[in-house]
Amino acid sequence: MKIVIPGGTGHVGAVLERRLTAAGHRLTVLTRRPSRPHHRHWDGRTLGPWAEAVDGADVVINLAGRSVSCRYTPEHLAEMRRSRVDATRVVGEAIAAAAEPPRVWLQASTATIYAHTHGRANDEATGVIGGGEPDVPAYWAESIDIALAWERALDEADTPHTRKVAMRSAMTMSVDRGSVFDVLSRMVLLGLGGAVGGGRQFVSWIHEEDFARAVEFLIERDDLAGPVNLASPHPLRQKDLMRVLRRLWGRRFGLPATKWMAEIGAFALRSDTELLLKSRRVTPGRLEAVGFDFVHPAWEAAADDLARRTAADRKWLLARRPGLRVRSA
Repeated sequence: MKIVIPGGTGHVGAVLERRLTAAGHRLTVLTRRPSRPHHRHWDGRTLGPWAEAVDGADVVINLAGRSVSCRYTPEHLAEMRRSRVDATRVVGEAIAAAAEPPRVWLQASTATIYAHTHGRANDEATGVIGGGEPDVPAYWAESIDIALAWERALDEADTPHTRKVAMRSAMTMSVDRGSVFDVLSRMVLLGLGGAVGGGRQFVSWIHEEDFARAVEFLIERDDLAGPVNLASPHPLRQKDLMRVLRRLWGRRFGLPATKWMAEIGAFALRSDTELLLKSRRVTPGRLEAVGFDFVHPAWEAAADDLARRTAADRKWLLARRPGLRVRSA
C-alpha cells in the first residue's frame, strides 16, 4: 500500500516506519525538515506540492503536532493547539481535493482526553471526557480543550469517501532513545525511579508492537470509524509500573518524589507535572470488542521485552553497570 504519514519523524512515527516498511508498504513522510529520500516538505498549515502524495494514496496517518513534553506555558499550549488543529485541517483539505482520495485516514489523538480518575476505567462508550474534575489544577482543562479541538478538526473535514479514525493513544513504550520507556529506565538507573506524588495515579500505556499492529488492524477494518483507544487493556498505578522497572534493571530502591519535588523535577526537565500526576485509566473497549489480540497486554512482560531489547542494543548499559541484569519479571 501507499501510505502517507504527516509528522512521521517523531518516536511514534519511527515505530510505524519500522513496521510498515518491513511489511513492504511504500511510505511518504511529510516533515518540516526532510532528511531522507521518502521525506517531503510541508509546513503543516498550508496546501502545497506535498498534497500530490495524498492523491492516490491508500492510507493517511496524521501524527503531526507539537510535542507535549514541555512546560505548559500559555505560549506552548497555544502552539500545541495550533499545530494539531492546523495540520489536521490541511490534511483534510488535501484529501477533499484529491481525485483519488485515500480510503482511510488515521488521525492521532490522545488518551489524555479522558478525565483524571482513580475509579472506573475510561473506554470509548462509557468514558468520561475530562475538563470538569474538581480535584485537579484548573490548567489541566486546557489539555482537554486541545484534544477536543483536535478531534473536532477531524470531524469537520469534508471527506465523504474516506473513513476517519481518531486514535486516542496512550503512551507508546518503545526502545527508541528519548522515548517514554527510555526516560523512565534512565530515571531508574539513576536511582530516581520511585513513586511520584504517592504513585496512586494510573498510567495507560501500549507496547510499540501492539501500537503498530493496532494501526494495521484499523487500516483493514472498514467497520471501525470515530474514536478508538490505543492502550493496553491493563493500565496500572505509577508506583507499580516503576516497581517493575526497578526489578528489571536490578535496582532495589528508587527515590520517591512528592508533588512539590515533581514540580521541581518537571521544571528542570522543561516538562509539566500533568504528565506525571494525571491519573489516566484508559482501556481499549472497541479494539477488544472486535477481537484485536494484544501481544503484550500486561506491563511485566511488556517491560521485560523492552528492557531486554534496550540492553542488547546499548551494551554500554551493561558495561558501565556491572551489576545490571535484565531478567524475567
